[in-house]
Amino acid sequence: MMLRYALQTVRDRKAGFLGAFVALLCAAALVTACGTLLETGLRGKIATERYAAAPVVVSADQNVHQTTVKEKKGKAKTKHKAKPVAERAWLPASTVDAVRSVPGVERAVPELSFQAVPLVKAPGGAKPSYGHAWTSAALTPFTLTEGRAPQGGGEVVVDRELAARAGLKPGAPLTVQATGEPKTYTVSGIARSARGDLARQNALFFGDAEAQRLAARDGQVTAIGVLPAPGTDPGELAGRIEHALRGTGAQVTAGDARGPVEFLDAAGARIKLVSMGGAMGGTSLLVAILVVVGTFSLSVQQRYRELALLRAIAATPKQLRRMIGREALVVGLAAGAAGALAGLPLAAWLHGRFVESGVVPANLERTAGIFPMFAAVGASLLGAWAAARITGRRIARIRPAEALAEAALERGRPAWIRIAIGVLLLAGGVVLVAVLSVLRTEPASTPVTFLAVVVLAGAVSLLGPLLVRGATALLAGPLRLAGAGGHLATANLRGNATRMASAVTPLALLIGMTCTVLFITPTLGNAARAQARDGVRAGWVLAAQGPGVTGAAAERIRRTPGVTAATEIVHTSVRVGLTKYGAQGVTPAGLARTWDPGVTSGSLDGFGEKSVAVSELAADQLGLKPGSPLKLALGDGTPVTLTVSAVYARGLGFGDLTLPHDLVAAHVDNPLASSVLVAAEPGTGREQLAAAVREFPGVAVLSAHDADEVRAERQQAGAEINLLAMGLVLAFTAIAVVNTLAMSTAERLREFAMLRLAGAKRRQVLRMLRAEAVAVLLIGAVLGSGISLAVLTAFSVGMTGAAAPAVLPVVYVGVLGVAGLLALAATALPGRVALRVPPVEVATSR
Repeated sequence: MMLRYALQTVRDRKAGFLGAFVALLCAAALVTACGTLLETGLRGKIATERYAAAPVVVSADQNVHQTTVKEKKGKAKTKHKAKPVAERAWLPASTVDAVRSVPGVERAVPELSFQAVPLVKAPGGAKPSYGHAWTSAALTPFTLTEGRAPQGGGEVVVDRELAARAGLKPGAPLTVQATGEPKTYTVSGIARSARGDLARQNALFFGDAEAQRLAARDGQVTAIGVLPAPGTDPGELAGRIEHALRGTGAQVTAGDARGPVEFLDAAGARIKLVSMGGAMGGTSLLVAILVVVGTFSLSVQQRYRELALLRAIAATPKQLRRMIGREALVVGLAAGAAGALAGLPLAAWLHGRFVESGVVPANLERTAGIFPMFAAVGASLLGAWAAARITGRRIARIRPAEALAEAALERGRPAWIRIAIGVLLLAGGVVLVAVLSVLRTEPASTPVTFLAVVVLAGAVSLLGPLLVRGATALLAGPLRLAGAGGHLATANLRGNATRMASAVTPLALLIGMTCTVLFITPTLGNAARAQARDGVRAGWVLAAQGPGVTGAAAERIRRTPGVTAATEIVHTSVRVGLTKYGAQGVTPAGLARTWDPGVTSGSLDGFGEKSVAVSELAADQLGLKPGSPLKLALGDGTPVTLTVSAVYARGLGFGDLTLPHDLVAAHVDNPLASSVLVAAEPGTGREQLAAAVREFPGVAVLSAHDADEVRAERQQAGAEINLLAMGLVLAFTAIAVVNTLAMSTAERLREFAMLRLAGAKRRQVLRMLRAEAVAVLLIGAVLGSGISLAVLTAFSVGMTGAAAPAVLPVVYVGVLGVAGLLALAATALPGRVALRVPPVEVATSR
């Protein structure tokens, strides 16, 4: 019977359940989109391009490993963990002979892959370009369509897509920037792949000796492509090769596993997607719970009169709870199914934006499985049922007479259990803020940051009626200045604090979450830029518009009259154990004249090939001091042991580890300097320095101020990616604001009619609604801003050591303006529609 009554209620009160349906639909779509990203990171395929014709690929191990043994109750427990390295690890060339000797191998083709950027102006978006030896063209395979194979060290074959885009023909000159100085080659031929143009890269093929020179990896190869003998199963052959290479560290892959070997960035993007999808999904789920509970609370509150009558005609608490729960399940099922379907195009859109922004490579195929959809429907059903049971708990529990009394007049004080849980959430939020103030790494602090915002917003939701009454006492004076509408608004805020709190919560969450998302990156970025500005003593910086500044350009600038020092900088990341640290390599000569990292102990004097300087954070985490040995794995996994020469304070600006330039450059994919710091005598100007490097293409001379502006642009790009990642959560919260306020206003038909019949004019009622909306907006803005400020301050203290959150005034005013427009529109429009109905009709309706 209760199911039939629930279905009848949903059918007859479509408008009343519409708000809950919209909230659940948006939540389901959000869960589906985030779940799809998470599944893509876990199971998304990375299609191979260069190795398409090689069924088996042998490569170096791209991970660092750590094995720990723990004794527990007399038993030894061994754990093995692995983490990927930042740069490509290379194989010894001798591995090729070992592979060739395996039965079933027809050809073992050594592959060299290195950056090779053609310095041409061509229309369309440029793709990454890589150089290879012509003998490895069979791995795709590439075949000549024009010209001939490269002969000697002065010729190159380019792929068809690059030739068409740049207008290249056989015999044309082409300047290429590889891992060393630029060199001009003659195009000897045009090649095409049997599978069409490569989607993610351009290929340039050199003679074998020239490719080995450009790769700058003597005695090493990138990978080995294996072509099986006729009739040999690739899977079985891969097993035999793996057995033959056991103990060498080489990895053997076949089938879909070849893609991650070719595209290391795609493999890294998987990890990033898992992290991003998990963080977005977790935050979305918490926000969804908060919004859905608030929406159902308002929906049940609006039905107090109906539910009280059911109690009065002998409906038992169990029957009432069952009916409310089944109504919620009906709405949750419909909204969950619709939201799960809506989430698929939403996931596709979000994936496309990540591809466009470079966060995710295009060849990481999006996975659209059924698991995120089932999870979204399940979450909608569970969330709707739990929210309805929680919010309908009191009306189902109290006596019929009390139910009728509460239906006529709102309770003066929230239930004690609600207050107690609200205080616990507030205490939990305070604890999270305190923990955030001592976290010093971004991966650890970021999830705690958003969790703290949601927990504090949850406390606002539960303590909202008390907060609204307290705020109303402060706003009563200003509201009376609005005349009769202000008096009515004050009375409504006092008498309907629970309803008003339902509107305040999503506003506070929207403002708090938006400000946190928008200002967290500037808070960290501004501190890093300030440290970099203070630590760069050089007045000028060489920057590259291409792959980097060559060693010859840096040497030329050193020999320029008036230049006292030039420091080449190359960036990478290294691992100490399994922990990843940002690192830079610097040339030691004249380092003190160009760079001041704020040394707090030790000295940079005598900084050499076996030295390392570390930030205070790294020193604390690793227990280091000047003179300590430090074992680490370089960018390509090569293990080295260095001696700590200095500890410095400006780790945000320069990274946690500083190593010798030549050591880092020998173990990265791009050994060219990302920048060169140039110290010069007074009177040495930009023109003189620019003239010295004019013959080096793509090298520009920037002032220290200009270089800081470039860093600011990179910071802005990072902020846009964060906003894109959390944009769906913010959009959902904005929809919740509109949804809640519209529900709250649309269900007040009878109240508006009674006011009209009592003599209030239509414009006075509208003025009352506007005054209420402004009051709700002010309360939500103060609470949301306070939450965001507390969280950002704690984040700043932990990450930068100073309570200096970066709040951009124009952006903050824009956030408040958008929130205000949403609040006023969601109140005024339903209010105007409600006031179109003649009050007598409303008063006499059942």
